[in-house]
Amino acid sequence: MRQFTYKDAGVDIEAGQRAVELMSEAVRATHNENVLTGLADFGGMFALGEGWREPVLVSGTDSVGTKLKIAFALDRHDTIGQDCVAMCVDDIVCQGARPLFFLDYLGVGKLKPHVAAEVVRGVAEACQIAGCALIGGETAELPGFYQEGEYDLVGFATGVVERDQIIDGSAVAAGDVIIGLASSGLHSNGYSLARKVLLEVAKLPLEKHIPELGRTLGEELLEPTKVYAQDLVSLQETGIRPHALVHVTGGGIAGNLARVIPNNLTAKVDTSPLPPQPIFGLIQQLGNVPTDDMWRTFNMGVGMIAVVAPDEADATVSHLAERGHTVQMIGEVQTAPAEAPPVQMAGRDI
Repeated sequence: MRQFTYKDAGVDIEAGQRAVELMSEAVRATHNENVLTGLADFGGMFALGEGWREPVLVSGTDSVGTKLKIAFALDRHDTIGQDCVAMCVDDIVCQGARPLFFLDYLGVGKLKPHVAAEVVRGVAEACQIAGCALIGGETAELPGFYQEGEYDLVGFATGVVERDQIIDGSAVAAGDVIIGLASSGLHSNGYSLARKVLLEVAKLPLEKHIPELGRTLGEELLEPTKVYAQDLVSLQETGIRPHALVHVTGGGIAGNLARVIPNNLTAKVDTSPLPPQPIFGLIQQLGNVPTDDMWRTFNMGVGMIAVVAPDEADATVSHLAERGHTVQMIGEVQTAPAEAPPVQMAGRDI
């Protein structure tokens, strides 16, 4: 009778070990003196160290979503790791947290060590941008579970903030200034609609150069999500205390900003100073997508929002601009009757 091995069943242990070898240098480059474990340990350990009075840990998890389909189609996997990290760390910084460490989960049908290493190297590079350590993860080979050549990537971020410095929107007041930080494009939201319109309806090849984009469609769609976390941490280190930070993801500007606007206040927003990039207009035009759907689905050019006191607005803009961001004042918080919507949008031209 024939003998069957784990490899015969679709799981290659040697390939897994090779993948770890290929990614280990990039992972170790994210470690600092707070990391107490190595790649062979069963769990990642991170020491908070001295200097914290009443630390609160803040955790978040997210995935890349169907943007992965573009990476599969182009067989390009070096940017997708940044998407995963950004989606997580840019969430937890909204509560004032400094990112400390990151974990990733990569699930594949058949493990290709060079692809896994490319993905995780992207995760590690983004962790360095975010100022956090990649202290562990899991690469799971699940034969028959994923389509050939496909995988899923999920991230988990943990940060820390002093209890009395937590940002939760409760300090938002009338007169506060709303500041927008430009996105790099679609980031990692709305790709099911983008793919439907661009690839299925318009049938555009990913390799096609699009004049209004200035590059191929595939290059545009794989533009990585911007990592804002480290620069927002540095903003707080200057003494500026944002009353609210808002990561603009699914739900768009209005849907996410509404989460931090207290009752009897309204955020009047005009995004004209930060117009949407051409990719958004291309999607709306080719798919005849209603304007409301565009603004509810995509970030429309604004990836992060800071709500600050009026006397800190100029300094906030200057600091973030010096850190390389395109940043503009895009609105103000005002008093409003109870029946007023929490966010009132203007400047919605695409």
